[in-house]
Amino acid sequence: MELLNGFKNPFRSQYKRWVFLVGLVAISHLLFQSFLLPYGNALRSLLLPGIDGSIEGNYGNVVSRVRSGSKSVVVRNTLTINGSDFSTRDVILFTGGNGGGDVGISSRKIGDWVEKGVSKAIFDGNVDDDYASENGEDLNENAVLEEVIRDQDNYVNATSRIEQVAKHGREVSTGELRDVNTTSQYPALSSMANPTPNAGSSFRSTSLQSDHTVSKSNSLMVVKQGKKKMRCEMPPKTVTTIDEMNRILLRHRRSSRAMRPRRSSIRDQEIFAAKSRIENGPVITNDQDLYAPVFRNVSLFKRSYELMERILKVYVYKDGKKPIFHLPILKGLYASEGWFMKLMQGNKHFVVKDPRRAHLFYMPFSSRMLEYTLYVRNSHNRTNLRQFLKDYTETISAKYPYFNRTDGADHFLVACHDWAPYETRHHMEHCIKALCNADVTAGFKIGRDVSLPETYVRSARNPLRDLGGKPASQRHILAFYAGSMHGYLRPILLKHWKDKDADMRILGPMPPGVASKMNYIQHMKSTKYCICPKGYEVNSPRVVESIFYECVPVIISDNFVPPFFEVLDWGAFSIIVAEKDIPNLKDILTSIPQERYLALQLGVRKVQRHFLWHAKPERYDLFHMTLHSIWYNRVYQIKLR
Repeated sequence: MELLNGFKNPFRSQYKRWVFLVGLVAISHLLFQSFLLPYGNALRSLLLPGIDGSIEGNYGNVVSRVRSGSKSVVVRNTLTINGSDFSTRDVILFTGGNGGGDVGISSRKIGDWVEKGVSKAIFDGNVDDDYASENGEDLNENAVLEEVIRDQDNYVNATSRIEQVAKHGREVSTGELRDVNTTSQYPALSSMANPTPNAGSSFRSTSLQSDHTVSKSNSLMVVKQGKKKMRCEMPPKTVTTIDEMNRILLRHRRSSRAMRPRRSSIRDQEIFAAKSRIENGPVITNDQDLYAPVFRNVSLFKRSYELMERILKVYVYKDGKKPIFHLPILKGLYASEGWFMKLMQGNKHFVVKDPRRAHLFYMPFSSRMLEYTLYVRNSHNRTNLRQFLKDYTETISAKYPYFNRTDGADHFLVACHDWAPYETRHHMEHCIKALCNADVTAGFKIGRDVSLPETYVRSARNPLRDLGGKPASQRHILAFYAGSMHGYLRPILLKHWKDKDADMRILGPMPPGVASKMNYIQHMKSTKYCICPKGYEVNSPRVVESIFYECVPVIISDNFVPPFFEVLDWGAFSIIVAEKDIPNLKDILTSIPQERYLALQLGVRKVQRHFLWHAKPERYDLFHMTLHSIWYNRVYQIKLR
């Protein structure tokens, strides 16, 4: 018996040690797995730099960089529809040997959520907007996209931390990039909250290593303290008057600076021949379709338009993935680029499948979706947006022979976002750009580029809702403006005229809601002159809104090239006032004789048809006017050897 007990005691002792060892290994494994699961990709990229978690797709490596010295913050703006469609494993954080991180989304997942409902949400436009039509970051426009892309708050919470850290000029290590919000869908983005600075003004890693600080070669640097005043917050240094713009247009028509193609094609010869046919066409004295006073030369316009209908063929590139490409936004502040994209891609008269038959080539991207998809909120850095389009341009240049043949002179884009001039600079410099932000001081080329009307569409299903206004005899308000204080100019307008004169109804922001929206619309329908001051940039949707509600637009925006400047005579249906003349605004308006006002208001009603979107395009409507101006400018800039 004693022998048996002696045998059991050492066995029990070894058994306990064995159980303890197994338990310790199990607990360690569980703890390690609980850390590793959300951050497997990040850890693998640190331990195995060769495995970088590459993003699928041609444009997956585009990132946003906020530079500070030799290092940079690298973060991707992420999109999702809902938690069930987008798992946390699709968002990955990886760092390289030179520091920085990259948050990315699988292009396969993007394709999935686009097919699952983004297109329907944007096309149907089920979200109702308030009245306000603003430049810059428009809240109502964001509301439209919030219906399309949900859960953006998680992204904002994550990226806002970068901005807070940036204000203190500190650096944050890769180990800090976790555990901001345990409920966030984005574990890699959830890492920006509650950092604890150490004595060296850097944040110690508490997740990857408990007693070892991540080396500075793998740290994220942020911009130093100090906010530079942006260009849109200051008056322009130089002013180009409307008379000077007219002289520039005439000079451009006489001597085009367009580059000659490296090799001429039969399509170039057809366009070149069209110029002679336009200029030598019959003179029109009376046309039932067109109101001559609103045109610079109605004969030239009509002949050019008819030749466009007869000759022009356009090739639409199929390259590029949704949501930046081929996904039109039909509602809100940037609807112009979306409506043109939709109608152009669905057009059977102008569009050809064989690029060899094309006179012009359309690059169908959305500048609004580019900003919404890639821009890091509050980073004030748009380099990655421009790089994305540069990569796209290089892709089609390598794949097709057409861009390089003319350096893009027979290619065109249609973009309404304020940043489009910057995003398309250099790599699309010779392309024809239809831009809402038509600013001569920001690279807009009169005679080549097209000033695109900025249209605020409230109903995608019925873009003509609320069209029209009261006759001139029933418009008893002299001038009206209401809206937010974007930019430097609008506060000046309110300073001089808000609550100063009963005839000048110059207001600030109106409260949200249907009642305010209808009040805003009724004011425009009942006003003689609708004030259209610039916002952050030179363009304003109020110019087209005024025409929509048959109110004479008063454009206050130095260096702004009015829409379709190459063919329309804006003096026949609008008033253009220099920014410096805001204190004299009432005197300018009251000095206009009644006969002159009636002629202006008639011009507004007659030109209105050229600023309307239709589900099925009509002759001389906004779709055809935009395409015509692109064609017209190409006709007058083409050169042959």
